[in-house]
Amino acid sequence: MSILRARILGTGSALPEKSVANAELASRVDTSDEWITQRTGIRSRHIAGEGESTAGLALAAATQALKESGIGAAQVDAVIAATTTPDEIFPSVATRIQAGLGMTRGFAFDVQAVCSGFLYALTVADQFIRNGTARTVLVTGAETLSRIVDWTDRSTCILFGDGAGAVVLRAFEDEGSSSDRGILGSRLYSDGRMHDLLYAAGGPGSAGPKGAIKMQGREVFRHAVDEMAKVVDEVLTAGGFSRADLDWLVPHQANRRIIEATAQKLGLSMDKVVLTVDHHGNTSAASIPLALHEARARFRPGDLMVLEALGGGFTWGGVALRW
Repeated sequence: MSILRARILGTGSALPEKSVANAELASRVDTSDEWITQRTGIRSRHIAGEGESTAGLALAAATQALKESGIGAAQVDAVIAATTTPDEIFPSVATRIQAGLGMTRGFAFDVQAVCSGFLYALTVADQFIRNGTARTVLVTGAETLSRIVDWTDRSTCILFGDGAGAVVLRAFEDEGSSSDRGILGSRLYSDGRMHDLLYAAGGPGSAGPKGAIKMQGREVFRHAVDEMAKVVDEVLTAGGFSRADLDWLVPHQANRRIIEATAQKLGLSMDKVVLTVDHHGNTSAASIPLALHEARARFRPGDLMVLEALGGGFTWGGVALRW
């Protein structure tokens, strides 16, 4: 019996013009290039300037993804944007993308799951395709995290960057077997009890002032490594795969040490891990689509990969797909 699978037909990315190296941060706060590199693997990150916005970056990435896929905006049925840093309280970033593409049909909405947001959005898009609600879905992850960072806090300001990535998903009829190309399965989780480990206060429903990102780094590290290794195994097992079948791991680019520790726990060579954190920093919901776009030339049709992320909330998850 055949089923509908969501395949990635095109990817796109967009980064702010300005790249900020560690040495520049060291002139602002008590840190150094060596300290940042050793603890995070980050050497530089892009920071949005005047006139650069979350929606603008997302639109640029979406436009590139559509061009690469060979699909026109008029064929897109839905736009789903993952972001923690929208330009406005409402309407959604997704509707701004929709308007920017000249779309006059379909529907658009945002997903907020912090660093796991792109995986949440990808899973929702996959469900729309599987049940026949949509044939073509544009999914973006975009952030301007620099605007909610405390630039006097060296423990957090060194980590985050801005950017956007996008993918175009399209329905294809397949056999429903593990050899199918496209999204094969996903697992999503959250645990609100972990709120205090990673959060940014001061939302529009709060009487308090706008807050910056707060993080308990050691606890986040521990939970990230444990949960990421578990969820990779879960999505592989659910698809009838083993770790040995995995061609690529595409992790959320939060910290090189987290990524390396997760790979070690899985017994996975770093040659199979996509790394962009050194020049992107942590771009939250944008990090996985940015990594997919940058590494796409290394992927071969039929390669099996798992995308994984953990973010504030906590939210986390994994998506298995065959390229």
